[in-house]
Amino acid sequence: MQSQISELRTLFHGELSQANLNEEASVENLRLKYLGKKGLVTDLLKGMGTLSAEERPLFGKQVNELKAEVLEAIEQAKEKAAMLAMEKKLSVGRLDISLPGQGYKLGSTHPLYDIREEIIDFFANMGFHVDLGRDIETDWYNFEALNTPKDHPSRDMQDTFYLSQNATLRSQTSGTQIHYMETHKPPIRMIAPGHVFRVDADATHAPMFQQCEGLVVDENISFAQLKGTLAIFTKKLFGENTKTRFRPSFFPFTEPSAELDVSCVFCGGKGCRKCKGTGWMEIAGCGSVDPAVFQNVGIDPEKYTGFAFGFGLDRIAMLRHQIPEISLLTSNDQRFLEQF
Repeated sequence: MQSQISELRTLFHGELSQANLNEEASVENLRLKYLGKKGLVTDLLKGMGTLSAEERPLFGKQVNELKAEVLEAIEQAKEKAAMLAMEKKLSVGRLDISLPGQGYKLGSTHPLYDIREEIIDFFANMGFHVDLGRDIETDWYNFEALNTPKDHPSRDMQDTFYLSQNATLRSQTSGTQIHYMETHKPPIRMIAPGHVFRVDADATHAPMFQQCEGLVVDENISFAQLKGTLAIFTKKLFGENTKTRFRPSFFPFTEPSAELDVSCVFCGGKGCRKCKGTGWMEIAGCGSVDPAVFQNVGIDPEKYTGFAFGFGLDRIAMLRHQIPEISLLTSNDQRFLEQF
């Protein structure tokens, strides 16, 4: 077997010296002959099965050394062939530098980023401040200050990512409202876009997604103002013909609370499989701020009232672009991203 390695090394260098190195194809053929799947060096490795256990390590090492030697020589030959080809091109005629170069393929912004920036611009134009908040919250900011009692289902381990007994990955952006109210006096107008984390995963839910929370606090703020604000917002997102409705619901930090529905973006409110025949699709939760929340941050609930709302950016992006599965938004699949 040792003689085979020596003979193959001699054979290779002989063929390399006689090969037409002016042509890249000739060099490539030589590479395939020795290093391809059915190449001569590859065949040597296949013969290791006939050797004893003591002979295999030394033989394998020598074959790998030959393989590295052949590969290095071929790479050098390729570089030389490419250089000769370029010199030949340049010697044939002048290079017209006015010819257009090879263009670069331009990318585009992610649909989630577009939705987020559009929402921020909309509320910024209405006088809202933007606070990004933090991804890790204490129990106080994520639950207690938001009027969520110890026995509330959202505190269960299967719904919330706990980092320690008193720290969690935030399950909602509502905690940012508490931070903001602790450091700002009314009147308050703010939104809090950001990532939230929940133990949930299916076609329309993901363990990490984006939310945007909104808060308004001032004297004489009413539920009617909340309805008007969100009606304008939904028309901006989905078109002037979009209709809205508010369904009674429950959230610990708002009272009264409601779910915001918009007329189905797929059927225009006529009823289809996507909206389960109702003609409506839920996009947000909202309500008047519960007085207990104001008391937790030192705001007088007898003097001030407010409203809050929250919606998923992923959900809005899926409706806007008719995306069937939420996982596509984080898949980095170029075939999907090229559509935007």
